[in-house]
Amino acid sequence: MYKLVLVRHGESLWNQENRFTGWQDIDLSEKGRGEAQRAGLALKNLRTDTGHDFDLVYCSVLKRAIHTLWICLDQMDRAWLPVKNDWRLNERHYGALTGLDKAETAAKHGEDQVKVWRRSYDVPPPPMEKADPRHPSHDLRYKSVKPEMIPSCESLKDTVNRFLPLWNEEIEPAIKSGKRVLIAAHGNSLRALIQHVEHLTPAEIMEINLPTGIPLMYEFDKEMKVLRKGYLGDPEQVKAAIELVANQGKAKK
Repeated sequence: MYKLVLVRHGESLWNQENRFTGWQDIDLSEKGRGEAQRAGLALKNLRTDTGHDFDLVYCSVLKRAIHTLWICLDQMDRAWLPVKNDWRLNERHYGALTGLDKAETAAKHGEDQVKVWRRSYDVPPPPMEKADPRHPSHDLRYKSVKPEMIPSCESLKDTVNRFLPLWNEEIEPAIKSGKRVLIAAHGNSLRALIQHVEHLTPAEIMEINLPTGIPLMYEFDKEMKVLRKGYLGDPEQVKAAIELVANQGKAKK
């Protein structure tokens, strides 16, 4: 049996303000730091209760995921674990929506349109202009990425397509070799992973909402078929956190 644990970063400052964040490098809020601490404690308890530890960690190159991971590793007393940061685990790029208030955008364009932009499989948001100083082509951390691979906006399908080579070439082989892997990333890059390993349809993945800062554990058989999955947290708290994410794209009443 193989195991994999996923952690969506804790609440960021723009999560707190209900803004589309994407590739904008926004840090954790105080609440988010607390969520990361609780996630780290849950992972520490996992080792205490079941003996499950980690050998390898993957993380995006955005600091809300990086800082979540640092806090988790500190809580787990596992700061020495090897970490591979990879841009392909970044959040999906929200294009011209980056920085906009989700509720205000829903009031302007309608909740259905915002849900399509947030949760549809193959409809990207409007692109960010390449002249925009926030465009990732101007960011040093992506200097080794081929220019044609740097997005101006992404659908979930686009996010899946840039994530899958990392999964196929590195993460899945590491798991199959016996490595116990932890991934710290974002709502949509992790949804891309979930869609792949659970073989979900575009309609099914549209309804998946990942809570911030609550570890999700998968158990696979030798063929990487999902045997079990479950959040490492109180079920009622998990339910409330999922509903909070689901309601972010609704207009304020």
